[in-house]
Amino acid sequence: MSSNDDTPISRRLQNVKHIIVVLSGKGGVGKSSVSTQIALSLYASSSTSPPRIGLLDIDLTGPSIPRMLGLDKHSVHQSSSGWVPVYADGSEARLACMSVGFLLKRREDSVVWRGPKKNAMIRQFLSDVRWGELDYLIIDTPPGTSDEHLSLMEHLAPLQAQSRISSVLVTTPQVVALMDTMKCLSFTRVVSLPVLGIVENMSGYVCPCCGDVTNVFSTGGGEDMARREKIPFLGALPVDTQLVDLLDSGGQTAPQENGDITTAEGQTGFAVLDGYRRTPTYALFKPIAEKIISHIHQSSRGNDEKQLS
Repeated sequence: MSSNDDTPISRRLQNVKHIIVVLSGKGGVGKSSVSTQIALSLYASSSTSPPRIGLLDIDLTGPSIPRMLGLDKHSVHQSSSGWVPVYADGSEARLACMSVGFLLKRREDSVVWRGPKKNAMIRQFLSDVRWGELDYLIIDTPPGTSDEHLSLMEHLAPLQAQSRISSVLVTTPQVVALMDTMKCLSFTRVVSLPVLGIVENMSGYVCPCCGDVTNVFSTGGGEDMARREKIPFLGALPVDTQLVDLLDSGGQTAPQENGDITTAEGQTGFAVLDGYRRTPTYALFKPIAEKIISHIHQSSRGNDEKQLS
């Protein structure tokens, strides 16, 4: 590592194998739920020991990850080696989460910060959190391309030179969302951020009673965009009311003070993951996660070959 690449952030993240930045050009397209599903699906991708995953929420004015994972009553603790992330899977400690939501006194408190303070918070999340060894660090970003995105890419520049960073774009199929996603894609090209692919979210609504699919927001727009722009299309996801209920409740059907979960046969004791596996979306997202893993491995092999040549 050169002296220019030797920064507090690069040292902190030196044992992170790959970073996935989740982007959306428009708010309300389900970017945070897709980030959560990427984390859960990667966690469930191994039949033996789950990979080590970090989930960083830098949507500073609208943090959703703590709520979706049932962690919104947790707080962050300081140790001699930095902030200790909150582990969504409890004592297993293989899904580490960090969000400004853990730092707020009350969940409904607003975050009213200018650019410099946002930049400092993102830098602190990257340099001061005790991430440890991770197979994947998933970063949930705010909608659009603003201060947070520029700060993130600036801080991660030393790792980007090592081809350890890529992105996933999230859109809905209607034209307005696709127009904003094109701006997001333009951003990735300006900052030389590789794109693993695009996810078309809310592509139809599956009736929970009869199973009929209604294309509320049309369908196929994300796939057409991927084909036109020559980027991988990862898959389409319909609106799933079971998934909505799961993430709204943080996987808990009834609040429990100590966070303990009664484990039924075939369940892990990780409430959100167990609930996610029972949703229709889980089976649909599994091939999306497999494509993400495949594209990452292909990119890593290509980088290794370049270094050898």
